[in-house]
Amino acid sequence: MDSYYEIPVIIPAYEPDDKLITLLHALQQAKIRRVVVVDDGSGAQYGELFAQAETVENCTVLYHAVNLGKGRALKTAFNYCLRAYDDASGCVTADSDGQHTPEDILACMRKLWENPQALILGCRDFDAPSVPARSSFGNKCTRNVFRYLLGLSVSDTQTGLRAIPLDFMKKLMQVKGERFEYETNMLIETKNLNISIVEVPVETVYIEENRTSHFNPIKDSVRIYLVFGKFLFSSLSSSVLDLLLFHLFCICFLPFGEAVWGIPYIVAATICARVISAVYNFLINYRVVFKSKGNLAVTAGKYCLLAFCQMMCSAFLVNALYGLTGGMEVLVKMPVDVFLFFASFVIQREFVYRKKSSSFSGS
Repeated sequence: MDSYYEIPVIIPAYEPDDKLITLLHALQQAKIRRVVVVDDGSGAQYGELFAQAETVENCTVLYHAVNLGKGRALKTAFNYCLRAYDDASGCVTADSDGQHTPEDILACMRKLWENPQALILGCRDFDAPSVPARSSFGNKCTRNVFRYLLGLSVSDTQTGLRAIPLDFMKKLMQVKGERFEYETNMLIETKNLNISIVEVPVETVYIEENRTSHFNPIKDSVRIYLVFGKFLFSSLSSSVLDLLLFHLFCICFLPFGEAVWGIPYIVAATICARVISAVYNFLINYRVVFKSKGNLAVTAGKYCLLAFCQMMCSAFLVNALYGLTGGMEVLVKMPVDVFLFFASFVIQREFVYRKKSSSFSGS
């Protein structure tokens, strides 16, 4: 590849209007040499528009017989580019509704050329007065979720303007997600594969208050946030199991008096319950939540250290607060463990299951 002008630009399109044709001509005038449009099952009434797109120089149109979603459209285009442009260093994705200007698309292409192993995001300013309230609120909520759950600081989690390196494109062919949640999964994979993210400030363009967007703020937001369900399920189900076992052990140990094995019965109940729930939590986190590829013994050792510290904190905090309040053990334990839950998640994310930093490679 001689220059970044040859990086292919992918435009998934579902029931587009004339703004798609305007964008294609603008890309042609900007001397972008490879453009791939995906008709995601728009239907026969849009046939003339896509036929017109095919007449634009350097533009290839791919077709889905039925609507399969943005995620599937991107995978279709990735597959085509990997086969047709084997000299490309990656690709750039852009929306069909005119939100992304040729200047911003070129800026992302250039940044990928300079950073061939990084994911480039064209990021909008959500404090700008032109941004619709639903877009601003949704993006700000999602980026806060990303910051806490993944440790990823991304200012625009839903941007469709992305420059994707070649090796990452190959990995993304197997990433789950058929609709808008696919772009969320893409960001999650950068964490799993230690791929750096580079942000490029772009013009914030919303045409007609973004009415032409096919993003459903309720249905598609649910799909996106369901991506994070596994993170919460593991810890919450472990907490419920721990709480039930703690209550059961308290009932069993109380007849023996205030002390069991020479320690307060609350501490003894906490230890027994936590050992069982910790094994359950570790196995789910290792295999499902963080999908760790680290050595099982080493990871288990780090988790045991964390679990021991968390268990002792819980035991002694509950025991101390119970003596001060005189309340029920379970009612004292709940707020203590909620606090420890948030602290534990961050430690697991950054210490227990975190992969060693390394340069991304498709090998």
